[in-house]
Amino acid sequence: MRPTAALTPLVALVLASTALTACGGGSGSDPDTVKVSFKQSTDNSVKVMDTYLADIVKQFEKAHPGKKVELVPIKAPDSEYYTKLQQMLRSPKTAPDLVYEDTFLINSDITSGYLKPLDPYLAKWPDWNRFIDTAKAAARGEDGKTYGVPDGTDTRGLWFNKDVFAKAGLPADWQPKTWNDVLGAARTIKEKVPGVIPLNAYTGKPVGEAATMQTFEMLLYGTGDGSTDPLYDQGSKKWIAGGEGFRDALSFVETVYKEKLGPDVSDALDPNVMTRVRGEWLPQGKLAIALDGSWLPQDWLPGSGHEWPEWSKTLGLAAMPTQNGQAPGKVSMSGGWTWSIPAKAGNPDLAFEFIKTMQTKANAQKWYVANSGIAVREDVAKDPAYATAQPGIRFFTDLVRSTHYRPAYPAYPKVSTAIQEAMEGVTTGDTSVEEATSAYTDALKDATDNQVTER
Repeated sequence: MRPTAALTPLVALVLASTALTACGGGSGSDPDTVKVSFKQSTDNSVKVMDTYLADIVKQFEKAHPGKKVELVPIKAPDSEYYTKLQQMLRSPKTAPDLVYEDTFLINSDITSGYLKPLDPYLAKWPDWNRFIDTAKAAARGEDGKTYGVPDGTDTRGLWFNKDVFAKAGLPADWQPKTWNDVLGAARTIKEKVPGVIPLNAYTGKPVGEAATMQTFEMLLYGTGDGSTDPLYDQGSKKWIAGGEGFRDALSFVETVYKEKLGPDVSDALDPNVMTRVRGEWLPQGKLAIALDGSWLPQDWLPGSGHEWPEWSKTLGLAAMPTQNGQAPGKVSMSGGWTWSIPAKAGNPDLAFEFIKTMQTKANAQKWYVANSGIAVREDVAKDPAYATAQPGIRFFTDLVRSTHYRPAYPAYPKVSTAIQEAMEGVTTGDTSVEEATSAYTDALKDATDNQVTER
């Protein structure tokens, strides 16, 4: 997914240098060329975004004679992508005209003054009325202005290998009701199917936001009664200190790695573990259960480089249960990405024309299917061709009813990093759950200028 990670000063310097040369003369150097920066997969065989954008470029240039598009791919793990992108956004010499922004980071970039409000464009674009309100809100700043056009959303659940389950004597229609059901299945697999990783739950700083969102928040938001946000108190506008739910979520992570129900710790803390899950462990039957996202099939579709036509027969899907099966019984987290125009873009008008080309109903639907994404346009979501285009789309779309969105305020990236550090400590066994929770609360106070409350 979409992580963030701390970087050493030397690495940051190298990345900054790379970023500052990535855009050549800057977006404004040619008024007839729109420069579009996007995250390119680190897996050379995965060309989903490249293929999609190449088609959009042809459409755009045909519809706008004399205008050109220059694609500026950033090939890097998610955490490095964010760093490179922010370096580019700081100067008109390096800022592209259009950038791909993760919704978890967008408010931080808005606060830094890196992005341009799009409201004047959106007011004149009828298609904006087709976008669902929750998706619109994900790209809205605290000032009430909108800074991005979402290109889909996502949900998360449990992927499981039915062949491995059969060997372990577990049902092909597995639907766990509690966390203990999940851990119990993993323990059974460890005992009866040696050599297979029972459960993958992303953890630690190397995978960044994937650890926070795909694992920790999937657990944390499944604690309590679900009536209030366990990370951020909307009433007091304060972040919530580590409490019982936080400790319970950390305890789950600790159990996975302490009992060796997950990958080896060295593999779990490998920045490329997400690529291994999708490209190796799941397709090769080396992983039984993956707590992961709706987008995984994009790596297995024809032309992906990791074609796996049997995936829909081999893998089952189950919702992540709440801790003790309490209402609503299941939990999911949603995020997504947006297309945004940098504040220092040289050709913002042309950039928005490119957004409009990408976000026609037909092109948006093509992207949702190719990217295994979930529609944020109501007209696409209601289209039977979308709902039946790929196995799993209906399952993950239905999870939207049980989903939660991160409190993506400017401090969130720092809060996320503090969560990752707590997770890493219990994963390696260097800190206890209590120590990690206490350290998180201290880090939370530093990250939010002491805007912290207890619950």
